[in-house]
Amino acid sequence: MTQSKLFTPLNKGLKLSNRIVMAPMTRSRAINNTPNDLMALYYEQRSSAGLIISEGNSPSPNGLGYARIPGIFSDHQVEAWKKITNAVHKNNGKIFTQLMHAGRVAHSENLPKNAKHLAPSAISADTDMWTDTKGLQKTEKPAEMSLAEIKSTIEEYAQAASNAIKAGFDGVELHGANGYLLEQFLNPNSNTRTDEYGGSFINRARFVIEVARAVAERIGPEKTGIRISPYGTFNTMPHYDEIVETYDYLTKELSSMKLVYLHVVDYAARSNEKGQELLKQIRTNFNQLLILNGGYNKERAIKALENNEADLISFGSSFISNPNLPHVLENDLELVKPDPTTFYMPDEKGYTDYQLVSAKAIA
Repeated sequence: MTQSKLFTPLNKGLKLSNRIVMAPMTRSRAINNTPNDLMALYYEQRSSAGLIISEGNSPSPNGLGYARIPGIFSDHQVEAWKKITNAVHKNNGKIFTQLMHAGRVAHSENLPKNAKHLAPSAISADTDMWTDTKGLQKTEKPAEMSLAEIKSTIEEYAQAASNAIKAGFDGVELHGANGYLLEQFLNPNSNTRTDEYGGSFINRARFVIEVARAVAERIGPEKTGIRISPYGTFNTMPHYDEIVETYDYLTKELSSMKLVYLHVVDYAARSNEKGQELLKQIRTNFNQLLILNGGYNKERAIKALENNEADLISFGSSFISNPNLPHVLENDLELVKPDPTTFYMPDEKGYTDYQLVSAKAIA
């Protein structure tokens, strides 16, 4: 029997032991926004993934929207991340970090004292946000970014990418999905600017393209990936008329930079005909590696790879409760279900206490 492509090595753009990617997932264990030993154990346990993409890692104090999410903008944080990258590499794993600026999805209680709550436009995400100091709060109205703040934020991304390489990461993923800062520029419901960063879909894509270019120039396109979520509505991002045109244009521009991969959260796009056609167009537009994410199980993942819909498949919550997921999937073992009540707690419960399965394949 031929081994499924899902479990075979990749040697195109990246050298990976298999095609299974651990998707970036917020886990809220970074006390004082700094990585720690508990996080190092968590990632080490999951190092059999072909590629790990870390939880969202803020490039700036301004991007720390949530409680207990990590940053990579200080020397102290860079040193702390080295424990994690070393833990993954000693098991021959590969790890990128996701650079995530929360933008308007933030509350001042979760931001450092001198940080600014910034977004493309002064429009609140109007969603609930947990704070450790005051419990559940509504996100606040951000300040509209000035042109100077846009330029300085682009530089923050580039510097954070440089910091990531210094910390031992194999590369970075720009978080352009799920309603965070990059996507806030793309969507006309969160971007009502009238300057060169607003208005037409070409203008609205400008910030994303400039961030990607700055990062690729700083650390190399072969170490730069990006995540997008066309038709996604997470964090109160409504649909708009030019979704197809926006992502058709954006993915062509990103491909021209020769970024190492494009990571697409595809479940919302799959739900309608236009979205399905857009996914096919994206596959044509982007000439490097394509990672698909969106509720994939083993069977769907194998089929997507066989049909050349993607080069890699990323898995999210199943990695939380099945640390050595590639082994579990390859041997058709029963998946352990995760406990959602522990996803964002500050301790080891539901984080590092799931067991690595060593049982042989079920006959």
